[in-house]
Amino acid sequence: MTKASKAMRFFFFNAATLILIGIGLTGFDKVHWFLYAVPVFFLFAAAVGICPGLIIAQKIFGKD
Repeated sequence: MTKASKAMRFFFFNAATLILIGIGLTGFDKVHWFLYAVPVFFLFAAAVGICPGLIIAQKIFGKD
């Protein structure tokens, strides 16, 4: 299983934080519930180091 590098995990954390700030500025009651899925997946990938999207992309395109 592929683990995300420290730089990739830091990117996931920053991206999730910025998305949640944007949701907060827009209003938590005004955004669609599906918009919360992306930062949740990003925070999971940042905390655990396992990114399903990265694993699928490596299976499709191969490892470099």
